[in-house]
Amino acid sequence: MKTRILFAGTIASLLLTGLSIHAAELTRYNAKPGNLKMRIEGTSNIHDWQVEGTIIGGYLEVGPGFPVEPGQVATPGKVEAKGEAYIPVRSLFSIEKDGKKYSDKMDEVMYEKMKSQENPRIVFKLSELTLKEPAKSKDAPYVFEAKGDLAVGGVTKTITMPVNITPLGENKIKITGTTSVKMTDFKIDPPAPKIALGMIKTGDDVKLIFEWMVAQKPASSAAASK
Repeated sequence: MKTRILFAGTIASLLLTGLSIHAAELTRYNAKPGNLKMRIEGTSNIHDWQVEGTIIGGYLEVGPGFPVEPGQVATPGKVEAKGEAYIPVRSLFSIEKDGKKYSDKMDEVMYEKMKSQENPRIVFKLSELTLKEPAKSKDAPYVFEAKGDLAVGGVTKTITMPVNITPLGENKIKITGTTSVKMTDFKIDPPAPKIALGMIKTGDDVKLIFEWMVAQKPASSAAASK
């Protein structure tokens, strides 16, 4: 009996040790304020429209073999990674093609349709990351396919999208991507503003374009925060 207990204890200890080592292998990169952009592009029967924001929070954690330095050798295939990115809905604003602010009314309609009071954030949770194409040069991006859950207005859908990941050196990584979704997939009715007697019809398809920067916390800062 004692032998069995000792054996079970040894196995449990080894498993816990293995899990702690595995967890320690992940390197965390946090969202870095600065050159961040989230852009949503859509259509209507009157004109195309665009919305932009400059706040993307969250983090990315990556395991061994993930390219974190410019020009690093990397083998195509699934990589160990997890992360989460979020955008405050009310940080998004409608703009003209030249970048000037467009319409407060449109912004309010957008916030209402996305149920910003009950669900103040758009959230993407990464579940799988696959390297499709290594960088072709030291300054070129690595081409990945990202899979995860996108939550908008209280509705969550699993999506897959291509992303370009560019290590910049100094523990910084730039991540960009473009994908398309349908409003109705998230139970959002394409707006038809009452102010125009419903004559303006918005298209269901929208394009999501983002530029995100993450950086590893300096070792001294990490130690000081403990």
